Amino acid sequence: MNSSREGRDEQSSAPRLGQGPQEERAALAAAALGVAGSRSAGASGRKTDTLFDEAFMAKLEYLEIVSRKTFQALNRGERRSKKLGAGLEFADHRRYSPGDDFRNIDWNVYARLGKLLLRLYEEEEDLFVYLLVDGSASMALGDRAKLDHASRIAAALAYVTLAGLDRASLASFSEKLGQRLLPARGKSQIFRVFDFLRGIAPGGVTSFRESMRAFVHETKRRGLVVVMSDFYAQDGYEEGLNYLRYHRFEPVVLQMVDERELSPALRGDVLLVDCETGRHKEMTLTPRLLEKYRQAHEAFSGELETFCTASHIPYYRAPVQTPVDELVLGILRSGGMLS
Repeated sequence: MNSSREGRDEQSSAPRLGQGPQEERAALAAAALGVAGSRSAGASGRKTDTLFDEAFMAKLEYLEIVSRKTFQALNRGERRSKKLGAGLEFADHRRYSPGDDFRNIDWNVYARLGKLLLRLYEEEEDLFVYLLVDGSASMALGDRAKLDHASRIAAALAYVTLAGLDRASLASFSEKLGQRLLPARGKSQIFRVFDFLRGIAPGGVTSFRESMRAFVHETKRRGLVVVMSDFYAQDGYEEGLNYLRYHRFEPVVLQMVDERELSPALRGDVLLVDCETGRHKEMTLTPRLLEKYRQAHEAFSGELETFCTASHIPYYRAPVQTPVDELVLGILRSGGMLS
């Protein structure tokens, strides 16, 4: 190994990983991850019979039971709005105005006070939960662990939503917003959710801003938007998340992380290829440079969490090594799925 080349590569590459523009950091990180997963790239075909197996279905039933108790404890009834003549639970009175429905007049009050007042009722509205799964190439590196993990989390959150008689909708995105599963209600819809998630064909770059813009323009009903991604977006993530907020959606961020990506078993001279853009770079990997890469990745994740905290966006780190039920229970108990 040429020591002068080693020093040159460390100086030219490490600063860009930790300090350069966000899109370049994400691209270089994806390149390094692509090398780490290249040995198992031939095994990238998804086994549909193991994605949602019997053990996973048993976890869904458990999550439904726990979510019911959690929602009750966190006062899910806060999602109520007053609607005249709707619902059964009395809420308040207001003065009668010409054109109001006579059937809503409280005649008992009129008999006592001689005033025409209308009875108002509370109606609990359905919560719309939109689950957006990143289907870009970086999510399918190696054994597709991040994409499969995101799919299972999406299925679990959809099941909890459907079991609560709220409405769940799914979409994939990469270069643009992909296929969508329209809002549905009821537990029987979970099999449509499974089919949709199995059908996600990964590939392409991550264009976060354009995908979120398209989602907003195509979606009339506001609600929760759970974004599952590694956030290696060529155009950054800030504008896309802000676009959701500015249009009165409530984003929730799940950062998909594979801890194996942070410790690639590679040394010496290598050619790094960005799995999304195709850009490549020759480098000499040393323990020192790999440590700088790990630090850069942690800084990238820290910046995402800091942005979400400052923007009042719930943030969750979702390592593929953490069981799905454990992650989902953490989200539910922290109130991340409550409006």
